[in-house]
Amino acid sequence: MRGPRLVVGTANVDETLTGYLTKYDTSSADLNPIGGISKVDLRRFLAWARDTLGYTALDDILGAAPSAELTPEDGEGAQRDEDEMGLTYAELGELGRLRKIERYGPLEAFERLAVTWTDTPPSRVADKVERFFRAYATHRHKTTVSTPAYHAEAYAPEDHRFDLRPFLIDPSWSWQFRAIRARVRDLEGAPTRDGGPAVPDVPGGDA
Repeated sequence: MRGPRLVVGTANVDETLTGYLTKYDTSSADLNPIGGISKVDLRRFLAWARDTLGYTALDDILGAAPSAELTPEDGEGAQRDEDEMGLTYAELGELGRLRKIERYGPLEAFERLAVTWTDTPPSRVADKVERFFRAYATHRHKTTVSTPAYHAEAYAPEDHRFDLRPFLIDPSWSWQFRAIRARVRDLEGAPTRDGGPAVPDVPGGDA
């Protein structure tokens, strides 16, 4: 076979946004066709192709649990992406849109999801929000070398690659996370530790 060849990547937008990949290794490629597509929308597209175009071979893909397949199935248990990340891909998609489209920080995201995720206790919502934003901040450096992708979503992990300066973010989100926990105590009826206001009166805050 002659002609140019390209290495194709397979990381979706949710994995890149939270750094669930290895820099200069599993994320390295020349082109990533699904790099700008969320896992939820990707599965919807595959289901459409199966049902509309008759690609029945996609049944096995759609029925498989997302996995990087780095551990053997007969070992200590199969590796599952959502278990390792502590978030479902549906949750990642919601959080990603809040961060990249709405420009929400942790506190704003928590306030929104504490209302919309009605089946999840506020303390659990807080856990998920903190997990997402901590991963997002810690792994921002990976997005500076992310593989070029076709962007099919309204949000992208690499900020269109025209300004790579704002990728050093303190992953502790100190004010935001404290404010979230204060709101959890307020919503769940528990008093604050010092008996003060539910949201700490701290000037400024994290972006």
